[in-house]
Amino acid sequence: MFGENVFIAFVTVSILGVLFNGAAAVTYLIGREYPKTQADMKGIPRKYVPVLGTLLAAGAIGLLAGLAVPILGTLAAIGLVLYFIGAIAAHLRVGSRNIVGGIVFLATAIAILVLGLSYHGAW
Repeated sequence: MFGENVFIAFVTVSILGVLFNGAAAVTYLIGREYPKTQADMKGIPRKYVPVLGTLLAAGAIGLLAGLAVPILGTLAAIGLVLYFIGAIAAHLRVGSRNIVGGIVFLATAIAILVLGLSYHGAW
């Protein structure tokens, strides 16, 4: 019973993570203005916006693949945790306190990682 509940939570949060990160990746990759102004605010050259979008897309794809191959989901979740720690740090570095979105994405990645490890184990 406990394992089944963990599995349902894991799949649900993983799908949310895929949707969140996939949508963010599309926003970065199609050239929307918001990611560009965020990069400007943080002092990140705009040429890195597509790189950041690619990392988000890789994370989303990894989370999705992790539903079938657990190690891929674990690695993707770890990568997204690191990504969003960096994103939050970049905001704080320039004095921006607009970090709620980053915290939501970070919490989602941590939840996926914890639930995945609880259900599948380390590998």
